[in-house]
Amino acid sequence: MKLVTLAERSAIIGMIVFALAGCNAFNRATPQALPTIALDSGDSTAGSTDSTSSQVNRAGVVASGVVVPAQQAQLAFTLAGKVEAVHISVGERVEAGQALILLEGQENLQAAISAAQFELEQAQQALDSLSKDLDVQQAQALKAIADYQDAVRDAERVILNMNTDAPQVDLDAAYANMILARSRLDRARDDYEPYEKKDEDNPVRAGLLSKLAAAQKAYDATVRTYNNLGGQSNPIDVQQAQANLALVQAQLAKAQRDYEILKEGPDPDKIRLAETRRANAETQLAAAQATLEQLTLTAPFAGTVSSVNLHAGEWVLPGQAVVVLADLERMRIETTDLSERDIPGVAVGGKVTVFVKALNQDLSGSIIRIAPLADTLGGDVVYKTTIELDSPPADLRAGMSVEVQFES
Repeated sequence: MKLVTLAERSAIIGMIVFALAGCNAFNRATPQALPTIALDSGDSTAGSTDSTSSQVNRAGVVASGVVVPAQQAQLAFTLAGKVEAVHISVGERVEAGQALILLEGQENLQAAISAAQFELEQAQQALDSLSKDLDVQQAQALKAIADYQDAVRDAERVILNMNTDAPQVDLDAAYANMILARSRLDRARDDYEPYEKKDEDNPVRAGLLSKLAAAQKAYDATVRTYNNLGGQSNPIDVQQAQANLALVQAQLAKAQRDYEILKEGPDPDKIRLAETRRANAETQLAAAQATLEQLTLTAPFAGTVSSVNLHAGEWVLPGQAVVVLADLERMRIETTDLSERDIPGVAVGGKVTVFVKALNQDLSGSIIRIAPLADTLGGDVVYKTTIELDSPPADLRAGMSVEVQFES
């Protein structure tokens, strides 16, 4: 039997170790995501990374977290404009509704608001007067009916006179008067013509012009008298009289309809028009007021200004974040790595203990919110939970790191 030397034995052992290592490399198990770290409860399985053991661990689980403000918002304008004034600075405490930044254009919108308010008042008064002065409108409608009835009778009388045969004596006298009047008109015109182009302040010209006007008026009167007595009326005059009668008859009918409407109350058409006018004024006023409000960036809640990203005179765009506001008076805790495997054992209202590393202090609190959607952290699925502290210390600051122990 051949003896194996020490060197040969070492070489054989090295080959065996290498072969075993190679086999293990091809059969390596797929690594699994680690759950949230579980505190040691004294049980022999407390240090296990198995997901089941971390969920049923009687001491609960621990997750990392950070201190955050109770409220935080990035503020922006909803329209573009030039900055007129910045009324805040970083670190300043502001109240809810306080004006932070103003854009230019305030004066023009104030004028538009005043005009819209005036129009609204006028529209409301017009609407109110339709009911308030109803008795006056009814009386006016009755008077209009009476007036148009008189006008109809007058127009009918004119036409009747044109068509009535007058005694021959009256007709001859009327004709003779018309001829004499026309003769006097011709003489007055002849007397005036030499002075027609004289200055208007010439007394002779003025006197002759006055006589001419009087002669013309007298002649027109004799013509109407002759025509009314059945003389040779001008066909145009007859047509005009008939047209006048038709017009006043139509006006009488309208006045009667208006009165019938007013007897039942204000005119519905006028009511609708007045209401439309008022509604339009209200819309214009609301639009101007809304635009004016958009020129002022206000604080949505009380807090501290964390950053200001513009200055007076700069141009701002809609949606551009210009101010960060945070409520630093009230702090909360948000977890960052609570695993999906541990979330079934966590519920809103559950108690927790928060260890603040910077203060080396334990604080009590309760869960007030669990994110409905998950995040990913290094390939693991995690859910953010929000914790309200029972008694936050005065020196607790946003951004401090914490560890959160969830009670079972």
